[in-house]
Amino acid sequence: MISSSQKSKIIQIINVFETGTKEGKYDLIATYPDGKNGSRQITYGRSQTTEQGNLKALIEKYIANKGAFAGEFKIYLPKIGKTPLVDEAAFKNLLKKAAKQDPVMRKSQDDFFDVLYYQPAFHFFEKNKFTKALSLLVIYDSYIHSGSVPAFIREKFAENVPVNGGDEKKWIKKYTEARHEWLTNHSKQLLRKTNYRTKCFLEQIAVSNWDLSKPVNANGTTV
Repeated sequence: MISSSQKSKIIQIINVFETGTKEGKYDLIATYPDGKNGSRQITYGRSQTTEQGNLKALIEKYIANKGAFAGEFKIYLPKIGKTPLVDEAAFKNLLKKAAKQDPVMRKSQDDFFDVLYYQPAFHFFEKNKFTKALSLLVIYDSYIHSGSVPAFIREKFAENVPVNGGDEKKWIKKYTEARHEWLTNHSKQLLRKTNYRTKCFLEQIAVSNWDLSKPVNANGTTV
């Protein structure tokens, strides 16, 4: 059973990884060359959804929720994900303005990221009979960062998930070690730089912080 305080702490840790603050920066916009064929794209919001990925779906949700800037966003809907907007200053300013000024955008982001990432991660967690808060943190971060618990990483070690008779703590440690190695040695520098995430988890495993009751050093920020 994951308590509400444990879920809040898990989300705060991920917020630090994604935006540098426990509360999350809803208006944060970054540009990375991680789109199709190495193209530059916008990443936006508390959990940094991408222009070529789920940004359009987030904006559609905001419009459906009757956000204050819904009318201004409608003209961009046909373009998001199809026509590059990475250098479109007016669009980026609109994203920032909506997140700063309209609580509907912040609520839309919270709901959207919960459905897109947290709920699938929690389903994986429950289906495979994991029970520890640290396990959920590791799994949720994998969904945020990679969209899933990738099979190619799971194939790097032999331990079974708990539902198949495996040891939960051993599986989480083996998975985190395999993911850390993958990130550390990745051909893309952008991904190599993110191995602070798995380093954090390995530190928590080492001190047996399975219920997340102890403070967590998340990339320099204590949560």
